[in-house]
Amino acid sequence: MATYSNMMLCTAFIMLLSLCFVSSVQKKKDDTLGEKVQQLMDWNNKKSIIRLNSETFRQYVRTVPRNYSVVVMLTALQQQRQCSVCRQANDEYTILANSWRYSQLYSNRLFFAMVDYDEGPDVFSHLKINTAPVFMHFPEKGKPKKGDTMDINRVGFAAEQIARWVGERTDIQIRVFRPPNYSGTLALALLFSMIGGLLYLKRNNLEFIYNKTFWGMGALAVIFAMTSGQMWNHIRGPPLMHKNPHTGQIHYIHGSSQGQFVAETYIVMLLNGAVVGGFVMLNEACSIKSDSGKKRVLSLVGLAFVAFFFSLLLSIFRSKYQGYPYSFLFK
Repeated sequence: MATYSNMMLCTAFIMLLSLCFVSSVQKKKDDTLGEKVQQLMDWNNKKSIIRLNSETFRQYVRTVPRNYSVVVMLTALQQQRQCSVCRQANDEYTILANSWRYSQLYSNRLFFAMVDYDEGPDVFSHLKINTAPVFMHFPEKGKPKKGDTMDINRVGFAAEQIARWVGERTDIQIRVFRPPNYSGTLALALLFSMIGGLLYLKRNNLEFIYNKTFWGMGALAVIFAMTSGQMWNHIRGPPLMHKNPHTGQIHYIHGSSQGQFVAETYIVMLLNGAVVGGFVMLNEACSIKSDSGKKRVLSLVGLAFVAFFFSLLLSIFRSKYQGYPYSFLFK
């Protein structure tokens, strides 16, 4: 009976020690988590985007415990990297981070951070990332999934697009507040001033208003702007171009049918204009009746313009829509 009582006392003592150990471990975890959150809050009070290196990324993003989400932009902002897209993405990311920091819904549930390649190359190696910029979401529990990497090739990296993606991953809706930009208003005012000045100077001779060529050129300019993708640029805010940070190769044409660069818009616009110019030459050649030599030259030049520049357009189309079977002068 005494032996049984001793066994019960030993069991109770062991259970008590276990509870004390678990309680101590849990308290240590809580203290560690509280320190991590407090440090992140202190950094966030100074800057809306927390700059991390390899060590701080491992400590505050990868290591548990963690009861907060972190959105990280992996980028290459150093001048020697010559990543113009990274700087554009950083501007949009800063707008979003500032909008969250000064929002009424701001809390310690979400932090915005950044890792520059030159400050944390180990992070890029660990995540198997060989390009920039990249936006990743690290949830408060578990590892990032496929959807936790933002597809900027498809949706772009405008602050509104990043906010929508963050809302899908965290259920935190961020209203983007952009700093006031008066350049559009000033440009519009300047345009109307120039038009008003021109009409005033020509007030005694306004026949040019009825000029078909004048209105035709204006209509073509609007058509070229719309068909080349200016509305896409306005809505999605794509980068000017893409430069590979490792090879230094510059891409002006987006390789997917789901995206485009700003430079690509102007290239397509110029090619469309050249094709139309070729057709205009062909039309003018038909109207010439007396000078056969001029008619022949104008016809050949117009035909060459149409064939050459249309082939370039078709080549760009083939590069974006993989598997498109038709081509003309260029593969």
